[in-house]
Amino acid sequence: MNGNPMYHWIGLAVSTALVLPVPVAILAGRTPPSLRKRPAGLRLRAYGFLCGYALVLLNSIPRIADASYETVMACMGIGFGFIAAAAVLFLLAARKDSLARTAAPVASRPG
Repeated sequence: MNGNPMYHWIGLAVSTALVLPVPVAILAGRTPPSLRKRPAGLRLRAYGFLCGYALVLLNSIPRIADASYETVMACMGIGFGFIAAAAVLFLLAARKDSLARTAAPVASRPG
């Protein structure tokens, strides 16, 4: 039912290599240069990416373990909760960034 576990291992390895380093670095205090323009919602974005990574884990690990149909479906259902949490975190980060831009002090002009 779950197919070849090698495909799930490959997907898990690729997502670990591509998705996981940036949010872990952000939460450790290192900010990538491309994200330094929007520092207000940076931690929220990092948590959103970690929610996306949790979705990958929830979809691949039961399939690698050749779990039953019910277990795979339950993990997929929980994964939808992580998708919703990631969407909320990304929206909150965007809102926090926009509020930080509007609250920034305006430089006074001489004269």
